[in-house]
Amino acid sequence: MTALSRRISYLYTFIILLTTTSSSQEHPSIHEEELEEHKSEKIIVEQVDVLTGLENLILNYSEIVANKQVGIVTNHTGLDSRGRPNWIAIEEGTSAQVVALFTPEHGLTGQFLAGEHVAYHSEEYIHLPKIFSLYGAIKKPAAHMLEGVELLIYDIQDVGTRFYTYISTMGLIMEAAAENDIPVLILDRPNPISGAKVSGPTLDLAHQSFVGFYPIPVQYGLTPGELAKMIVGENWIEAIPELEVIPMVNWSRELWNDETTIPWVPTSPNIPDVVTATVYPGTCFLEATNVSEGRGTPLPFLQAGAPWIDGKLLSQKLNQLNLDGVAFRPVSFTPRHPEKSGHMKYQDENCNGVRIVVADRRKFNPVLTGVHLLNLIHELYPADFEIQDKTLNRLFGTGELSMLFQGNISLQELLYIMVSDTSLFLELRKPYLLYP
Repeated sequence: MTALSRRISYLYTFIILLTTTSSSQEHPSIHEEELEEHKSEKIIVEQVDVLTGLENLILNYSEIVANKQVGIVTNHTGLDSRGRPNWIAIEEGTSAQVVALFTPEHGLTGQFLAGEHVAYHSEEYIHLPKIFSLYGAIKKPAAHMLEGVELLIYDIQDVGTRFYTYISTMGLIMEAAAENDIPVLILDRPNPISGAKVSGPTLDLAHQSFVGFYPIPVQYGLTPGELAKMIVGENWIEAIPELEVIPMVNWSRELWNDETTIPWVPTSPNIPDVVTATVYPGTCFLEATNVSEGRGTPLPFLQAGAPWIDGKLLSQKLNQLNLDGVAFRPVSFTPRHPEKSGHMKYQDENCNGVRIVVADRRKFNPVLTGVHLLNLIHELYPADFEIQDKTLNRLFGTGELSMLFQGNISLQELLYIMVSDTSLFLELRKPYLLYP
């Protein structure tokens, strides 16, 4: 097979897989009204022309990969401005040869559900380089997976939230690379919910897990490249690799993804757009409770409810808090689509609760909102509300939120801890910032 025909085959295979994934996630017609309303909330802005680290590599730094055999840690988000997967763009734009692909949670095309082990059948990927899953029995590349790899490249769009596992994978691949004397190259991409906002407590390593790998706040306000530099600079992994970051061009900290020319690609089945990504750092805490976070509906993480909640009362109480940049309205929904949700609660049961409507995302604090949401549900429905303390501690990053519900700490004390942690982290991150 010639180089050209191989690349055409790569692209054909990827398009088929991506098309299959996309079509399987179409929203049912019964929810068209809710979806149209959701679309209307999207903000229309003038866009800044931003080049990703992938395109900057090809245009200005191709000598770094010249004549090298490279492995790429990536998924369906690793596209260039022409919509080509990074392994095709790199082979066509440089003299590098892509010899292996490594994929995180949700897999190469993003079709695997949250927590679902990713596995590949060779017959489905015959036109691709060797492909290895890093979300299953193996989360860190073994030495045999890295054979023949002279440079390990990381290129994945993240959502800027600590418990999104792509950044845990990034740390483990850096560690594996160091152990095998392979340099690491991070192709930087935006923090889609801006790099200016930081919120939530810093992870206590006593609660370290794959959904909380580093001592950073819930919303940490860094790009993947900046975080990689911080991981290395602060020695947060056991082995430190030779690291280089290819920065973006024209990106600044205040920008949301929809304020750039970089098209949004749903980063996972339940993060379809930037609006959802903006709310996700706060509503993901619901996963540790018996309150639905909207999985199994067209609006995951944008609504919260349960059969035993009075949505009118809860929305009224939340609106009375006058939280910056956000409003709440009563809503009813029925989770119906387990094939799209993973860990779905209350299948085919009517849930009442609230819809989270972000009015001003620059003022909105998702973690603060999530804390108040859980606290009010706990206060209003103490006999019905259930919490998995271990899961909540891993997501929140500390034990204080569980302590709040146990009556061992006040809400004011918890909020003080969050503000204090944010202030300390803002200072700690300064040496690692790449963008104004």
